[in-house]
Amino acid sequence: MPLYEYVCKKCKHRFEKIQKFSDRLVKKCPECGGPVERPLSAPAVHFKGSGFYVNDYNARKGGGSDSDGDSGGTTREKREKEEKKQEASDKSDKAEKTSEKSDKAEKSEDKSKKPTAKKSADKD
Repeated sequence: MPLYEYVCKKCKHRFEKIQKFSDRLVKKCPECGGPVERPLSAPAVHFKGSGFYVNDYNARKGGGSDSDGDSGGTTREKREKEEKKQEASDKSDKAEKTSEKSDKAEKSEDKSKKPTAKKSADKD
């Protein structure tokens, strides 16, 4: 149910009233009995969860999702940090693979040299 704010025109008393849409509006001030009006005020809305910001919406479109359920600008920062970590780990994985390949290549070269040396020693 909505919460309506009222202001008395006579005594300037401010009060709030929870009412249904179908309820009649308050016409008299509870303090002095004077006429009241409903001022315009910002609605008290609080969106929780992800998906309410532009960066959250785009993350969903790209296939990514927030597993922790946080919302706001921090999700963008977290996603950027995770991407940087992933890039760093990918680079280190590539470096390890290339070093493993070079180690294997060296070992295979060593193996191919050793049998030829033994064959030449057997011939002498």
